[in-house]
Amino acid sequence: MKNAKGRVIKYGDNVDTDVIIPARYLNSSDPKDLASHCMEDIDRDFVKKVQSGDIMVAEKNFGCGSSREHAPIAIKASGISCVIAETFARIFYRNAINIGLPIIECKAASEGIEEGDEVEIDFDTGIIRDLTKGTKYQGQAFPEFMQKIIDAEGLVNYINAK
Repeated sequence: MKNAKGRVIKYGDNVDTDVIIPARYLNSSDPKDLASHCMEDIDRDFVKKVQSGDIMVAEKNFGCGSSREHAPIAIKASGISCVIAETFARIFYRNAINIGLPIIECKAASEGIEEGDEVEIDFDTGIIRDLTKGTKYQGQAFPEFMQKIIDAEGLVNYINAK
């Protein structure tokens, strides 16, 4: 499995799926269209500042609210390579894996990493390095079967390849 390296865009607690992708845009399932509205109700500048490979860091209960797959699709299509949070809402966690968006739970990283920091993640070990501050955190590594799903860019592709 690969690593991720990018600049951090940070959010707080309880970022719900309604702010990740507002309900008014759910009439589309096109990832690029969803990405163009990602986070706009909480961060109007997100789509202007996000770059391919960037890493989203949040605090507790990321992805709470409605159980829409559109939310992790919008995040992934925006260019975010991984989301780190203290905790994820369970349905968001599963949806993210299903569509191939890497996510890692790590309280210490969630608390210590700041907006704009350069971060590198090793998905095999779960090690998160804040290159800006020279700090290291141990996140939850992905089990092998989840790594295969993410490598395949999602559950449907993984199943179709078998």
